[in-house]
Amino acid sequence: MATPKVMAYRRENGRVGIRNHVVILPLDDLSNSACGKVAHNVKGCKAIPHAYGRLQFGEDLALFFRTMIGTGSNANVAAVVVIGIEPQWTNVIVEGIAKTGKPVAGFSIERYGEIKTVEMASWKAKEFMHGASELKREECDLSEVWVSVKCGESDTTSGLASNPTVGNAVEKLVAMGGTCSFGETSEITGAEMVCKARGATPELGEAFMAMFDRYAAMIDRNKTDDLSGSQPTKGNIAGGLTTIEEKAFGNLQKIGKKANYVGVLDKAVSPTGPGLWYMDTSSAAAEAVTLWAAGGFVAHLFPTGQGNIIGNPIEPVIKLSANPRTVKDMVEHIDYDCSAILRGELTLDDAGDQLLDMLVRTCNGRLTAQEVLGHEEFVLTKLYESA
Repeated sequence: MATPKVMAYRRENGRVGIRNHVVILPLDDLSNSACGKVAHNVKGCKAIPHAYGRLQFGEDLALFFRTMIGTGSNANVAAVVVIGIEPQWTNVIVEGIAKTGKPVAGFSIERYGEIKTVEMASWKAKEFMHGASELKREECDLSEVWVSVKCGESDTTSGLASNPTVGNAVEKLVAMGGTCSFGETSEITGAEMVCKARGATPELGEAFMAMFDRYAAMIDRNKTDDLSGSQPTKGNIAGGLTTIEEKAFGNLQKIGKKANYVGVLDKAVSPTGPGLWYMDTSSAAAEAVTLWAAGGFVAHLFPTGQGNIIGNPIEPVIKLSANPRTVKDMVEHIDYDCSAILRGELTLDDAGDQLLDMLVRTCNGRLTAQEVLGHEEFVLTKLYESA
């Protein structure tokens, strides 16, 4: 199919964004209050509170920095104000975001106090808001819009219709030269050998298995008797999925049948070229989408069976469902209803096209259900306890 055009924001580093946020980013949990006050003072900017950023070390700290820098660097962000309690780590975030060329400024509360810091940061946020408000959308190829995919509260309709709809759309995006990503390492359990075979080369299959084995080893170290209630979830079981294997094979429907992954990414790492990429993410929806947003993805396709209501402050989440009960009872959360597939009234190919049309509309400015309802779950992945 021909590559659709969308109206989007071309950032300083050439990346394409579909939103134009000015973000007030706290380095640490202690700075959430100050960031909220700045967002209150300067209308239109967005504070993103979180629970971490103090006494982290090693790989956990590296992941934290990667996630925070990636969030501020995302092409959906026009400019960033960073506030932290201490100057050193605050500057690490500021310098990382500055490499993209976008406007960024940092403020530390130590030596100034919160009131003065909020005043200084508010002036800078006001300046950034004026600048962002004058940026213009320009015509871009849909293939330049990085798209991530994840499912949530899956049931039997997920594997039969909504996940394959996403897979059909992903196949078409990759064929256009687009950049897509899937993950959810734990929910590939039972289908890991099939996922391994989907690597574009044997080496990529082995790289995926290294990520999967790392996850499996962590589970073995920490689990009790089993993962009942976690994998599969109570909602999965209520929806007819009785084993993690059933869930895993439904999960892989989201990458279709034709696209093989061309790279394997650790958490919150950006791809280096077009194609389908595997990222090692949690299966927890808010954590996973946060990692993809930090990796640079600007739109997310999220099929749900029983009805997950996840959103993200940076990356718009487009939710679709094929469960007739869910699209009726939770209609305010669903952007695209593909339940007609199960009634034999809609082909999978047409469903994929209609989902891509919804993606185009979202790129052009349509707010997703999660955006309208204010769902902005920003949840950092933490690897271990702090010092």
